[in-house]
Amino acid sequence: MSDTRAPEQRIARVASELAACLPALHRALERRVGSEYPHPKPPEGQLALLRFVARHEGATVGEAATALLMKPNNVSALVSQLTERGELERRQDGADKRVAHLHLTESSRQRIAEVRALEESHLGRAMLSLTDGEMDALGSALGALKALTHHLHSAAR
Repeated sequence: MSDTRAPEQRIARVASELAACLPALHRALERRVGSEYPHPKPPEGQLALLRFVARHEGATVGEAATALLMKPNNVSALVSQLTERGELERRQDGADKRVAHLHLTESSRQRIAEVRALEESHLGRAMLSLTDGEMDALGSALGALKALTHHLHSAAR
């Protein structure tokens, strides 16, 4: 006779481990990057918006708000702050003057590339200490983590 609670217990264990591990991984990576990055780090919300615009050049405030699970007025405030600091540009839509498209400035594009390079470098060096089996497991887990992220993101809308 099989234990019907086994799948629920496995899910609870994996969920608990992910909930503990992913933020710790993020914090450790942020600290490593922060120790080498020569510019002031923007607040998390601004950084998330800059990263979104880097991936979706020309997005609108509404699109950014939906993707970042934020209220449009909060994203609009972040856009204003980043525009004032010269890190983001608003470009008016040709057809609808009420709509603005978001674009990174060249300095923001360079800074995001610097951060990404530091992140990849630190992760790459840390991954050198992993066994082949651990590397294979990480590679296999990427698809599942992306799917889990997509599911959580969709459920939060």
